[in-house]
Parts: sequence; C-alpha cells; structure tokens
Amino acid sequence: MSVLEANMLGHSDEVQLDFATTNNRVLCSFNIRDFHRLHVEYMNSGKDHAGIILVRQQQFSVGEYVRRIQILLEQKSAEMRNQIEFLSGWG
Repeated sequence: MSVLEANMLGHSDEVQLDFATTNNRVLCSFNIRDFHRLHVEYMNSGKDHAGIILVRQQQFSVGEYVRRIQILLEQKSAEMRNQIEFLSGWG
C-alpha cells in the first residue's frame, strides 16, 4: 500500500509510522535519516512500531528492489516488530 493509496500524503513521518503500526504494516522508505531517528526515538521511549525498511533512493532497479523486499519479508516477516532493516543488506 502506498502513501497515496492510504490517503496519507502530506502527513508527517511520525504520523506515517503510527499509521503503519496501527495497521500492522512494515513501513518502507527512502527517507533514511528521519526514519532512523524516529526508530531510535521510539525505542528510547518504549514506543512500538511494526517495522521499518530503509533504502537509498535509486540504489536498485525496481525489479531488484522488489526482489530484495521479498527475500527480507520471507525471512523476517514475523520478526519485524520494532526492527529496522536496510535493504542493501538483503541480496
């Protein structure tokens, strides 16, 4: 589900992460700096999230991007709660 499909366009990063968590969805973003910071803030404050996948924009082709997400989710889908993963580590 995209931000557009969820009608969340224009909302803050924290609202996006809270929405994903409420809907038990792992959030995937190119916004590495801000979502990494939010992950640390959540963990320090005891707040949960459903998981975060971070990837540098234009690092992979669309096909490679999808392939890596499939690999990651096949191996970690049940273990993503409060986890942060960098897609570059899943090839």
